[in-house]
Amino acid sequence: MSIDWIGYCYAALVSAGGVVGFVKAGSVTSLVAGLFFGLLAGIGAYMMSQNPKSIWLSLGTSGTLAVVMGMRFLNSWKFMPAGLMTLTSLLLLGRIAMGTFKKPHKS
Repeated sequence: MSIDWIGYCYAALVSAGGVVGFVKAGSVTSLVAGLFFGLLAGIGAYMMSQNPKSIWLSLGTSGTLAVVMGMRFLNSWKFMPAGLMTLTSLLLLGRIAMGTFKKPHKS
């Protein structure tokens, strides 16, 4: 079993984004959503660390954030924070997809 460091970093980035949104703009919604989705992403990373085939929580979390933040980015065309979260969520989705289709090594 290998530790899903990328997933944990993604979870930390999502959580930090919620905290920064609260500190800079006073947005309680950003704080709650950031911590909630960060928690889900962290649990998903833990689950993938335990079993690499347990992808559904990470897939759902990053997919939801990619869609929601992607819509916000298309409405505002501001890279921070919507563009950054869209990009990182799409990268994590691609990583999960590539890991799903990768063939296992023969021992």
